[in-house]
Amino acid sequence: VQLQASGGGLVQAGGSLKLSCAGSGASFRTNYMGWYRQAPGKEREWVARVAPGGQTDYTDSMKGRFSISRGSAKSTVYLQMDSLKPEDTAVYYCNAIYRGRTYWGQGTLVTVSS
Repeated sequence: VQLQASGGGLVQAGGSLKLSCAGSGASFRTNYMGWYRQAPGKEREWVARVAPGGQTDYTDSMKGRFSISRGSAKSTVYLQMDSLKPEDTAVYYCNAIYRGRTYWGQGTLVTVSS
């Protein structure tokens, strides 16, 4: 089981990025998938998750700016990030819970310049 994250990069404050995370080796259609992030010198924090049925949850500070969704095959998860701020700079990790175990992608770096 693997998760491959992509889409990070350098963007100016106020800009947008869309992260992708493709799962392989298993079908995640009946599992939660989500995103976390870890800023320099800080602990990893939860960003958002999407349930198998499509329900979404977000950390309060990201509601209205970030949007999580799943691909049609349900094993890909996206994170659309708008109105980015310098404090959103972090390595973003996708994860999925499969058969009681949490799997993590390798992380993709998002840098927001002021």
